[in-house]
Amino acid sequence: MNPAFPAELVTLLGSSMFGGLMKMWAMSNAARREERLLAMQALTEQAGHIDKARRYSNPGFQWTRRVIALTCVFTVVALPKIIAIWRPDILMQVGYPELEEGFWFFTNDVEKIHWKEVRGLTITPLDTHLLSAIVGLYFGGSLAGHNRV
Repeated sequence: MNPAFPAELVTLLGSSMFGGLMKMWAMSNAARREERLLAMQALTEQAGHIDKARRYSNPGFQWTRRVIALTCVFTVVALPKIIAIWRPDILMQVGYPELEEGFWFFTNDVEKIHWKEVRGLTITPLDTHLLSAIVGLYFGGSLAGHNRV
């Protein structure tokens, strides 16, 4: 007796395994396709929500943004200048960052805030940075709002 498997049995087992592998591969591809379709659908819905938010027009929102920008500019930049002109005897504290080097390569550089007393009208780097940030954000938002298709 020959213990070898008959050719029909080998063909049957081989084709069954190959068929099963092909079916699993097809199911995997179908699952990936479905996943991609769902991701595309979610991105389409998200784009719709983003478009709605961009097209949202509310004069109250625009006025609120203007009031916030003008309040920041007035309190942080203009008010200290007005006080310095109106009452020059009042000392003002001005803080500015300065980088202090570490000890060789053992420690990192550290940024520390140094405070100085000043009298009179002073324009600090904080004033210019804050003003440019506020103006940039305000006008940038306004420009982006007018470029609708």
